[in-house]
Amino acid sequence: MRITIAGGGIGGLAAALSLHAAGFEDVVVCEAAGEIRPLGVGINLLPHAVRELTELGLAGRLAAIGVATAELAYFNRYGQAIWSEPRGLAAGYRWPQYSVHRGELQMMLLDAVRERLGPHAVRTGTRVEGLRHDSDLLVGADGIHSAVRAALFPGEGAPPWNGLVLWRGTTRADRPFLTGRSMIMAGDGTQKFVAYPIGDGRLVNWIAERPIDGEPPERGDWNRPADLAAVVAHFADWTFDWLDVPGLITAAEAAYEYPMVDREPLPFWTRDDVVLLGDAAHAMYPVGSNGASQAIIDARVLAHSLATTGGTAAYEELRRPATAALQLANRRQGPEIVMRLAHERAPGGFEDIERVVPLEERAGIAASYKRTAGFDPALLNERASWSVR
Repeated sequence: MRITIAGGGIGGLAAALSLHAAGFEDVVVCEAAGEIRPLGVGINLLPHAVRELTELGLAGRLAAIGVATAELAYFNRYGQAIWSEPRGLAAGYRWPQYSVHRGELQMMLLDAVRERLGPHAVRTGTRVEGLRHDSDLLVGADGIHSAVRAALFPGEGAPPWNGLVLWRGTTRADRPFLTGRSMIMAGDGTQKFVAYPIGDGRLVNWIAERPIDGEPPERGDWNRPADLAAVVAHFADWTFDWLDVPGLITAAEAAYEYPMVDREPLPFWTRDDVVLLGDAAHAMYPVGSNGASQAIIDARVLAHSLATTGGTAAYEELRRPATAALQLANRRQGPEIVMRLAHERAPGGFEDIERVVPLEERAGIAASYKRTAGFDPALLNERASWSVR
């Protein structure tokens, strides 16, 4: 079977590696950019995605570029702790959770594809415009502005915007915060700040989020430079005894502006000899650290479906309902809803979080999202592998 993958991002490259591991040798990745470069800032890979990369033989390479996340902690806009939980191995998973630079992850996957499938397996400067192709199967992994998706669903238009804007940046910090491997989120359900270490652990990836008035910047462009002065003005008084938010923003090495957009869940992903994957199939709000992880899981399940059934029906049957539920959960703020609840019930802060959002409620929110997103520890550790040989 000859397979063409439209898009050389994380999902497309993971698909190429997964298909090759499943026995498909004639696979080519077509990337519109003339050169694949390590763009972007930090992302998180949850244990269910790390499992898939481990089973592809990439555990060592991933560990070399990632920071193993030790905990996830939520705070209100005054820096008061709402909820924290261990992550990765410390939470009972058989696989770590990693914070990585998106570009370094993409380049790691690219190197692996060229090593395993050959130096010409990725064709840069080659744009897939629609549904026409000369392969047995076209995999549309070409992102939130997918040409393949647009051909399957003409007239869909631009991704819908929810009125929020993200500013994403990286800053070399003078010292670590909390455990040194903590991922933190602070906010009130409307305005939010996220931070976690990447790279050598001293480089901090941060995300600032709030509503803006008027029209958003270009939707789906992750590389639009941000005005740091405008960003820091919104977070000027967010100075905690364990983190200086305005100082972190001001000292950024790079920062980008991005409107909070996603795509509507689709009624189908497959038609004839075409199938969608990753953001092309289910672009979602960057809530709960799931975008890249879900694309990697798509890749593995698609390869398993093709190898074991000869088609894509099993892939769509498993992945489309699961990602649709996750898209909708992210629109409801996913596990981050604990920050909104704490603010609504104690807008001026609190002395005892147990009286504001009881432990049972906080733990239930976290556990429910893990089940929806597919990384409940027991279920993930026990389920069968998607490797086929």
